[in-house]
Amino acid sequence: MMRFQPGPEDRGNRLDVFLARCLKDLTRSQLQTLNRRGAILVGGVQEKAGYRIRGGEAIEVDPPAPNPPSMKPESIPLEVRYEDGDLAVIEKPAGMVVHPGAGNHRGTLVHALLARFGQLSDAGGSTRAGIVHRLDKDTSGLIIVARTNLAHHRLSTSFEQRDVRKTYKALVHGRPRTETGNIDLNIGRHPKVRTRMSARSEGGREAHSEYRTIEERRGFSLLEVRIRTGRTHQIRVHLASIGHPVVGDGVYGEKADALFRRKHWDLGRHFLHASDLEFPHPVTGSTMAFHSALPQDLKRLLEWLPV
Repeated sequence: MMRFQPGPEDRGNRLDVFLARCLKDLTRSQLQTLNRRGAILVGGVQEKAGYRIRGGEAIEVDPPAPNPPSMKPESIPLEVRYEDGDLAVIEKPAGMVVHPGAGNHRGTLVHALLARFGQLSDAGGSTRAGIVHRLDKDTSGLIIVARTNLAHHRLSTSFEQRDVRKTYKALVHGRPRTETGNIDLNIGRHPKVRTRMSARSEGGREAHSEYRTIEERRGFSLLEVRIRTGRTHQIRVHLASIGHPVVGDGVYGEKADALFRRKHWDLGRHFLHASDLEFPHPVTGSTMAFHSALPQDLKRLLEWLPV
């Protein structure tokens, strides 16, 4: 189920026109067919395709099932930090997409996992075999993989109940006003750019991040960020919302990123690394804890910046 919340700027637009802008792969005719089947709800109620957006209503779309791409295992090197019969913990490199999606049908983490382990949980579908949570393409670091459906369901419950502790390292522009802080801003789709997310005080889904400054460079700060929710682009959106975008983030820190590349260094990705992971084992219940050091590209940049 896909969820959308139009903003005031969408007021007056037809429902099918609004959704056609959000869902580029579906035509208005296809959307109208879905609507007649009851697959589109506005505030929990089926409306006509010509329904005029008021702004702020909750729209739910149950899209047609896509034809899944062929999931052939691919022999891609993986750094496996831990494995047993229930799960594995992997070091995902920057630049690797977690699972197939638009424009990414080969070379994903799932393809590599299938070659490395063979049998994985299929609770999330064949194209997301073993995937319990995700990291952005350009975020490196630790990720948990489920090898059985039982492990998948229990790990998912641990995430929902916030029993999983995820900590990241992020280099940001500037210096936060306080050494530690909490960011409690909801996150939802950007009202104008549908491929982006935005922080807001109302609407969207609740999101909580905590940060602590651990190092300072001239004009930059290295933060340790712990998230208590797992919204799309959460850390990047939250840090940008307080005026300290992540270095190398050309989406949420576009101007700062362009200036940084011109004056200093073209990192080729954002400076965000999933460094620490702690969670209860889905079968034994024992505490599992892992740490990942900064990869060389991030370490070199940090050491190059003047104190």
